[in-house]
Amino acid sequence: MNRFILVINPGSTSTKIAVYNNRNEFFLINVKHDKEILSKFDSIFDQFEYRKNMIKEILETAEIDLKKMAIIVGRGGLFKPIDGGVYKVNEAMLNDVKNPMGEHESNLGGVIAYELAREIGGDVMAIIVDPTCVDEMDEIARLSGVPELPRRSLFHALNQRAIARRFAKEINKEYSDINVIVAHLGGGISVGAHCKGKIIDVNNGLNGDGPMSPERSGSLPVGQLVDLCFSQQFTQSEIIKKIKGVGGLYAYLGTSDAIEIEKRIEQGDIKAKLVYDAMCYQVAKEIGALGTVLKGDIDAILLTGGIAFSELVTRQISERVKRLAPVKIYPGEGEMDAMALNGYLVLSGEICAQEYV
Repeated sequence: MNRFILVINPGSTSTKIAVYNNRNEFFLINVKHDKEILSKFDSIFDQFEYRKNMIKEILETAEIDLKKMAIIVGRGGLFKPIDGGVYKVNEAMLNDVKNPMGEHESNLGGVIAYELAREIGGDVMAIIVDPTCVDEMDEIARLSGVPELPRRSLFHALNQRAIARRFAKEINKEYSDINVIVAHLGGGISVGAHCKGKIIDVNNGLNGDGPMSPERSGSLPVGQLVDLCFSQQFTQSEIIKKIKGVGGLYAYLGTSDAIEIEKRIEQGDIKAKLVYDAMCYQVAKEIGALGTVLKGDIDAILLTGGIAFSELVTRQISERVKRLAPVKIYPGEGEMDAMALNGYLVLSGEICAQEYV
């Protein structure tokens, strides 16, 4: 029986679109967006109509009938903290997406899925899976030292959990029976402690703590940051950009492109090597810290994300953490397949989509 699943994953400069027939992917495209076009929108939410219409045009050009979709899966966004899993996109979620915890392209995923499902009509459901705002942190992990500044769970929940489940299957165990540390290495970097099916501690990979990344600062010396904020050298928005957007590798090297940076290193660029090594050092340091969260009971350390394709990066991290647990590398992002799988499981009745309230 043919059951078509449309998967939508908005990113900062592109939108990934895939169509599956049950578990079989037969269409996948990553549409790059013109930066000049995106710059015309005042906010990410303002891009809604542009991205939705683009998806419809792509499907029409590929001669894929939108009306044949049985379910539409969108990447989840930054609304209020929730447990992991599958959720129906409903009016309550749409209201919260309009006032999100942060600006991020993933906020558009569920909204576009909902609108396309509404246009199709019938009983076509729009769902999201393991959104960025998944929050399963232990209460002890939330305390920062300043009551007004609790630590927040904002990270690559979808890919982290998909990779952890994949590893569990490879060793013939259930995800709920293993302890792993997963490091997602991309434009942002998040490192999570997965304990028996729950992500009990993780750095804020959007605009908070943890390792520096290609475009994000990660943890900063707090006193110096306060001084910088009140120095009158920078506006609030400029400081925020230093934390997310032009921080990390970009701040030091003028680029967030890992391939370009590695070419510089090959050509003998000493500064590029130092900064790149520092990123790897900080990732390993974060993994080591989470080893204490799991009390040393770690089945494996899993490295994933786009930068995990780099042997230079994975080798450096592995050398520092391999005594904690075996290191497994899963380059790239399994987000599209993870979303499609959950759509299939909903259609098959193996799982039920939760109500967002």
